[in-house]
Amino acid sequence: MRIAVIEDNETLANAIAYRLRDRGHSADVLLDGDLAHTFLTREGADLVVLDINLPGRSGLDILRALRRRNDGTPVILLTARTETKDRVQGLDAGADDYLIKPFEMDELEARIRALSRRKELDYGEKETIGDLEFNRTARQVSAQGQPVEIPRRELAVFECLLERRGRIVSKAHLTDHIYGVGADIEETAVEPHVSRLRKRLAKFGVTIKTARGLGYMLEAEL
Repeated sequence: MRIAVIEDNETLANAIAYRLRDRGHSADVLLDGDLAHTFLTREGADLVVLDINLPGRSGLDILRALRRRNDGTPVILLTARTETKDRVQGLDAGADDYLIKPFEMDELEARIRALSRRKELDYGEKETIGDLEFNRTARQVSAQGQPVEIPRRELAVFECLLERRGRIVSKAHLTDHIYGVGADIEETAVEPHVSRLRKRLAKFGVTIKTARGLGYMLEAEL
């Protein structure tokens, strides 16, 4: 899952991102409200961890803009404010949940899992392609009820391509999904992951097609 971490405390933001990446997610760190607003408008995310107090545009302004354009991306607000009225204001602006600083990383992870499950109810917990079934909640691929082992980064490629099934996904988008926006990684870094994943999927009737100069597309064989 691609998670945007919008927090101006760089140490905290990087700590959250490190924990999320260690759990197999992609994490984009944004330290400024204006940049975060632009990022969410152009790139989007599967889930947002959003601080209220930011330089530039405030977290509440970012959240209201998100909801005004009918973007239902789950949002967890981070706030140092403990008064009930502040929490109510955030929830009324469209937040799905909130955490009061300081908080334990385990609790943040639990809330992310809960929102992920809620989102998966909307899109369906499981999806089938070829002879494979993908369980979004467990992040597990199986064939005929038996698990198919796929390394973490290849699984991230699979998730990203499956989400955009039948459409071309650029190398840049895959790189951002796997490593996070702004990571010092060349786009060619995704090529070995795609190549290995293609070989794993072929025997299950799933292909990854290459559109030269454009990117990749996931399809079931006819």
